[in-house]
Amino acid sequence: QVQLVESGGGLVQPGGSLRLSCAASGFTLDYYAIGWFRQAPGKEREGVSCISSSDGSTDYIDSVKGRFTISRDNAKKTVYLQMSSLKPEDTGVYYCGAGAEATLSPLGMAYWGKGTLVTVSS
Repeated sequence: QVQLVESGGGLVQPGGSLRLSCAASGFTLDYYAIGWFRQAPGKEREGVSCISSSDGSTDYIDSVKGRFTISRDNAKKTVYLQMSSLKPEDTGVYYCGAGAEATLSPLGMAYWGKGTLVTVSS
């Protein structure tokens, strides 16, 4: 059974940091690109970052460049999103997705987790 489980969300003050984890089971993580996506209330789901399966190349949306870092540990079957200098506009439910190619488009994901809530507020 394919499963992606996100964890690490919570309430953090502006300027703070969080590390999200995406744990995979039921499939071989090595062969899949992973993306992190977020959805704020009333908004569409948007791609935040992705990492390829082949060479570990990464991509980010402009608004998080220099603040977020995606990484993967295939041995632990886990992908991480280190988030720092968090802003209120980073608030949302964060989802990880697995797909054949690294992309910031939600349409490219074959599998999804259920999400973890990140709230950035003072």
